[in-house]
Parts: sequence; structure tokens; C-alpha cells
Amino acid sequence: MEEVAEHVWAYLQPDGGWCLNNAGLIAPGGGRPVLVDTAATEARARALGEAVARITPHAPRFVVNTHSHGDHTFGNRFFSGRALVVAHEAARAEMALAGLHLTRLWPDVPWGEVRVELPGLTYRDRLTLHPGDFPVELVHPGTAHTVGDTVVWLPRQRVLFTGDIVMSGATPFCLTGSVSGSLAVVERLRALGPETVVAGHGPVGGPGLLDATAGYLRLVQRLAAEGLAAGLTPLEAAREADLGPYAELLDAERLVPNLHRAYAEARGAEPGHRLDVEEMFCEMVEYHGGLPACAA
Repeated sequence: MEEVAEHVWAYLQPDGGWCLNNAGLIAPGGGRPVLVDTAATEARARALGEAVARITPHAPRFVVNTHSHGDHTFGNRFFSGRALVVAHEAARAEMALAGLHLTRLWPDVPWGEVRVELPGLTYRDRLTLHPGDFPVELVHPGTAHTVGDTVVWLPRQRVLFTGDIVMSGATPFCLTGSVSGSLAVVERLRALGPETVVAGHGPVGGPGLLDATAGYLRLVQRLAAEGLAAGLTPLEAAREADLGPYAELLDAERLVPNLHRAYAEARGAEPGHRLDVEEMFCEMVEYHGGLPACAA
């Protein structure tokens, strides 16, 4: 747990690679804490619960899922007995559709007794929680990392929990969302004026994390335009790409699905248009030279 403002903590799982997501805790007192995301496995969810208990004697009253992916949601069941799980309506639909798919991608991970615990409350555009004497704003900024993203904005503290729309030291990932949509969303987040940004993975930062995310995504768009002009497939374009300052980001193999998304959008596909996830994952594995490690 890293305290980022009064009554606000970021829960960080180094090094922020595959399945090592961040969470957050908002505990203003009065027994109504808000937990932002959970974790991928039973062991990690229980460790998160122990960390929360060291901060506050009160169990979370609300659990907010920033999006549908299992590393942020599989731990819901370990908190939902006393908490109301909240997410965007599209995130709930995605969770129901995907089920435990993540466990099939990495079958050797000790997942424990995880299951899909769907949100009991959904919203469409904005929802404000009042756990104490300051507001906790849930905002759907548009299609970005997924079609059902939520950011958690604390206007009084100027703290923004972005979920996986923004990564810190790790490669952005738009396979089930949108490259162009992510760029538009980053500008909307910038307009909020955050001072502290808690990304979905990696260290806590400031507005510079928005700049880094946008810079990488603009590079993906340029590589897609050049690849299309040269008649290259996304995998071929990825193999020829010079990632420049972004080459050292964790999980560089995400370039392949990101390029598939950018290619589709350059050809006129709408943000969030469904792609063949299994095919994209297989090409990513081929580019990586093997299955990327999931440290769940």
C-alpha cells in the first residue's frame, strides 16, 4: 500500500507485468471504504484483503471494477460478501461472456478458488459514490482499453485511478478496445487536471503517464499506416518495427494485437469492433517466441 493522498492508497504489485495489476483503497472513515479493483488469483486477492485490513478495520462497502479483465476482477468473490460490486454496464456484459477465459490462457498458474462474480450495480455514463465527506466519481470516458472502462476520479484530492487505460512502465494494450479511442480518452483524462495518476499496472506517477501512453499509441498508428502501405501483416510490421523510447516497456509483445486493432481502425472498423482474440494471442506468442509469463 502506498498512500497517495489523505484517505487514499494505491496497492501496487511489482513489476506490473501480465496479471500483476494495481488496486486502490479509499477509506475516509465511517465504515464505508471503496476498493478499486481486486486481483487475479485467490492468494493475491487474500493478500490485498490483508493489506486493506492493515489500513482500516472496516471491510470495503463498495468494490469498483475498472474493466472486465480477470486480473482486476477474479478476486471480487473474496470481498462481495459485504461489498457491492460496481462497474460499467458493458464491463459486466464482458465479464459474463469471458468467464474464466484468462485461466485457460495460463493453465499452470495456481489460480485458487476464483470465479466470476458479476457486478451488482452498473451505470452508463457517470456515477458518484459518497463514502465520506468527499465524492468518488466513476466515469466511463469512452472505449479505450475495453468498451466498458471506468476511471475513478477524486476531484478534491486530484487523484485519478485509470485502470488499464494507462500503464506505468508497461506497454498499453487495446486488443478489446481501441487505439484511436484510447487517444481520445487520454485527452479527456488530461482535461480533468489530475496531479496523481494510479495506472492499472506499474508505479504511481503524474500526468506524464498520460503523455507516455499517448506517445506510444501514436507510434502504433504510424506503424500501422506504414505497414498497410507496404502490404505487411500486423505481425510482419511488428517484427520490423523500431519502438524507439518505448522498446524498454514491459510486455512489448502487445504491439502485435495493438497493430491488429490499429489496422482494423485504419480500414474503417469502429472502436471496440470484435476481433479474433485467440488468433491475436497466438500471433503475440509467435512474436514473443513463446507464451509470455503471467505472474498471477
